[in-house]
Amino acid sequence: MSAQVESSAGTGAEGAPVPTVVAQLRRVFRTGRTQSLAWRRQQLEGIERFCDEREAEIVAAVAADLGRGPVEAWLGEIAGSRAEASHAKRHLRRWMLPTPRPLPATQLPGWAMTRPEPKGTVLIISPWNYPVFLTLGPLVAAVAAGNTVVVKPSEIAPATSRMLAEWLPRYLDPEAVAVVEGDASVTQELLAQGFDHALFTGGTEIGRKIMAGAAPHLTPVTLELGGKSPVIVDATADLEVTAKRLAWVKLLNSGQTCIAPDYVLAHSDVHDELVDRIGTHLAAFRSGEPAGQPIVNERQFDRLVSAIAATQGRVAHGGGSDPDTLRIEPTVVVGPALDEPLMSEEIFGPVLPVLRVGSLDEAIDFVNDRPKPLATYLFSRSRVARRRIVAEVPAGGTVVNHVAMHCLVPSLPFGGVGPSGMGAYHGHAGFAEFSHRKSVLVKSFRPDPSIIYPPYSDRAVKIIRRLF
Repeated sequence: MSAQVESSAGTGAEGAPVPTVVAQLRRVFRTGRTQSLAWRRQQLEGIERFCDEREAEIVAAVAADLGRGPVEAWLGEIAGSRAEASHAKRHLRRWMLPTPRPLPATQLPGWAMTRPEPKGTVLIISPWNYPVFLTLGPLVAAVAAGNTVVVKPSEIAPATSRMLAEWLPRYLDPEAVAVVEGDASVTQELLAQGFDHALFTGGTEIGRKIMAGAAPHLTPVTLELGGKSPVIVDATADLEVTAKRLAWVKLLNSGQTCIAPDYVLAHSDVHDELVDRIGTHLAAFRSGEPAGQPIVNERQFDRLVSAIAATQGRVAHGGGSDPDTLRIEPTVVVGPALDEPLMSEEIFGPVLPVLRVGSLDEAIDFVNDRPKPLATYLFSRSRVARRRIVAEVPAGGTVVNHVAMHCLVPSLPFGGVGPSGMGAYHGHAGFAEFSHRKSVLVKSFRPDPSIIYPPYSDRAVKIIRRLF
């Protein structure tokens, strides 16, 4: 079923209103067919085949929406998606097993377990910046857990949205997975149906609206949001490797990545050299390519250009822009003011502020004085520094001596904390997020001591209080 919904009324190309789409998915779920191991494996294999066989269509759609080349499209959209599906398929049988639980002596004889069961019909609302990876990753988790699913791609990536609506139903059970296209009003109409779970990836402000839309039905939500992910570089870091990795990841998708490095806190001893090396690698990685990095639309372009123009820091590299092509040069800003947009808002673009700090203590205090980030990055050879950052800086995730690579590890939960999100997925964490862990207790008929039933004598009360 591919329901291409185009208006808040919910009627689309196939004449399937949103309530009809959701009702059909609920009917399919009630048949029980999505709960078998075989069905779940078939869906995961379908996602694998979609990644293998439709690479050309994925690359073309991402190029049309975001201006990304084929290598970055494969790395950012396909490789991680396929790895998620393959990992889930390998481990699915074990994940589905009930888990025995111990009983206290007062509950014997008997036995207890927890049993993972699918939540029901779930909603995945995906963003525009990685429109395939951030659709298929949650979808892997949802179908692995045995749910029926509505996928709502972002209307800001229309070519990818159309591609997903056309091709996903050919690889998955079309009666159990529906792609619904449309704008924000369609998202709210979907939430009004009262799903059993909703996962949203996007900005913090929209995340609040998703929670508000889910609240009337008490729909549980997973929010994968953003925030300003800091990079701490101490005096022991390998500056050449650090600069290359920062420049490479910051350039991916023009910095339009929720876990991109948002600002750098560099120790005074290495600050100037690090800035120079980052600039060198930004230029080298884009040699022979068109000037500037493509930005998704005019609104985002104007926001970034305004932030660069408003900075009180020194533009050490880049800074140029072209409104005709919506391109911005990779830009490094040294010493911006802490209250200006580059430091008070998530950047989500090819701009990297660098600030000077005098110690690890100062860097830790700086990060902890701000909202909890989606990720924290440390570049250091020091085991002490590593232990301190991991232990003392709350964040959705921490990476040492690299940037953003944790999202490509299926066995690591991916999610935020506080304003950077709630809940997590990838691997078993995603399976668990879309499952209900049902408690099961089985008792025997005998023994059945009369002492536990009223009326209670004084002696019985003393015994019961001692037992329980």
